[in-house]
Amino acid sequence: MILTVLTAMPDEPSRLRIAGLLEGTETVIDQARGRRDLIEELEQGDVDLVVIHDRMLPSHPARWLAAVRRLPEPPEVVVIWERENAVRRASLLAAGCLAVLNHNLPDEGLRDALRAVIERRRAAAPAVLREERPRLDYRLSDFASESPAMIRFLEVARRVAGSESALLLLGETGVGKEHLARAIHREGARGGGAFLAVNCAALPESLLESELFGHERGAFTGATRTHKGYFELAHGGTIFLDEIAEVPLHLQAKLLRVLDDHRIQRIGSETIIRVDVRIMAATNRNLEDEVEAGRFRRDLYYRLAVVALELPPLRDRREDIPTLLHSYNRHFSTSLGRPLKPLAPEAVEALVRYRWPGNVRELINVMERTVILAPGETIGLEDLPGVIARSAGTGEGAARRLDRTEVIGWLADAWGELPLKEARDRILADFDGEYLRRILTRTGGRIGETARIAGISERTLYSLMKEAGLRKEDFQED
Repeated sequence: MILTVLTAMPDEPSRLRIAGLLEGTETVIDQARGRRDLIEELEQGDVDLVVIHDRMLPSHPARWLAAVRRLPEPPEVVVIWERENAVRRASLLAAGCLAVLNHNLPDEGLRDALRAVIERRRAAAPAVLREERPRLDYRLSDFASESPAMIRFLEVARRVAGSESALLLLGETGVGKEHLARAIHREGARGGGAFLAVNCAALPESLLESELFGHERGAFTGATRTHKGYFELAHGGTIFLDEIAEVPLHLQAKLLRVLDDHRIQRIGSETIIRVDVRIMAATNRNLEDEVEAGRFRRDLYYRLAVVALELPPLRDRREDIPTLLHSYNRHFSTSLGRPLKPLAPEAVEALVRYRWPGNVRELINVMERTVILAPGETIGLEDLPGVIARSAGTGEGAARRLDRTEVIGWLADAWGELPLKEARDRILADFDGEYLRRILTRTGGRIGETARIAGISERTLYSLMKEAGLRKEDFQED
């Protein structure tokens, strides 16, 4: 399986060296540019191994390592040490560091040491995958709703839970497709089995086939041992293929075979393996359009869409927003150890009016931020993110459409004291940034899809994002 390695190096040569030594280890490498990036990455909980230079360690390394060990899914930590210090090395190992490696080792020695650490971590991974997560109580009741559209949707979802048919979940980014898939799995006949979620967009195409179907030792360069794929590990349970539209065409044919006869074949093997899995898939794309464009197999679409459920966006069930707000306010107040602060009526009104392009996920993030930052005894309009507070005044959330004259007049008032060229440049720069922010939110930070929607090249998109201070990581799913 692919592991995520987070590296924290003090300079570009060190970063490039470690990245080169990790080539061929079936790892995805993220690079933390500073201590803040390192902490944010670890808090997301999807890092398997941290490789950190001693100059990047916090001022109290033992305290930091103890905090890492307390994470729900703690990664292993390897320190690359530039200065030999036996006492310091012993204290790091005692605090929970897996290994302390000398920066001055030859490349071959450092490579072998890092690969040994990776294989140790990987050897424990199948047991972790079978358990999948500590939480076992995902339920359809989590989606309790007062919205007629959502009530009808949940009635269908409850009937689907008792089925073994393939299931296709549709809906915008952030509506809760994976949460729904887990709930349906949990309430079905396979609820006691494994639930393995695979983000097809996050895996490089060169490794996706191996991760799904497995491989034999020697099947390709770097395949040093036999590897079971997700379909084998999910035997008796459910596999959830998120972002199914990102799967390349040649692998879509293999997925179709699994759907038809529940048989797989590892890369490099002639043995056919039967797997007993329920297949669920999800996408925020229109798969019918993808079929017409030749990017998705028609026969696979029909097999996946035996039952298709489309989760409504949050803006189409505004009746549920107050309940969600108060629920997550209580949740984050408790989990963060903060006093419960009631939401002021004008704040609730603004939050209900807002269009929520990021759906429930955006609402959750907004409430966590607000609980942390609100200084007073209540959460008021002034405590909300600017885009939401502004929507209360403009009526954006209520879908009031400003006509062209109003828009131009507002812009002229806002920038009228500047020379024409400077005002025009600022307006266009602001528009580019806000436009891309909304598209990136909708696509979950996927560069290819964002560029396609915007009608620009990926290179141009990266350039505009840099100018606007936008990072794809800020929009990607947890």
